[in-house]
Amino acid sequence: MKLPRDENSAALIKKLLKLGYQIDRQTGSHIRLTTNENGKHSITIPNHNPVKIGTLNSILLEIAEHFKISKDQLINKLW
Repeated sequence: MKLPRDENSAALIKKLLKLGYQIDRQTGSHIRLTTNENGKHSITIPNHNPVKIGTLNSILLEIAEHFKISKDQLINKLW
């Protein structure tokens, strides 16, 4: 599945909250999310509209690696 080209940070964070992430803190235009599922994991999301496609890809790859699933499985789960 292709990555969405117009995903903004608020929509992405809302989807990640459903995976068990919680907003930890915000510094400037970056929001830190943390989860304790499958061990502790933190990810930083830029508060941009839209999130650049390369940045979104990197975020999804890191999350998929943490949950030990493929990026495509994660995309199907979120969208």
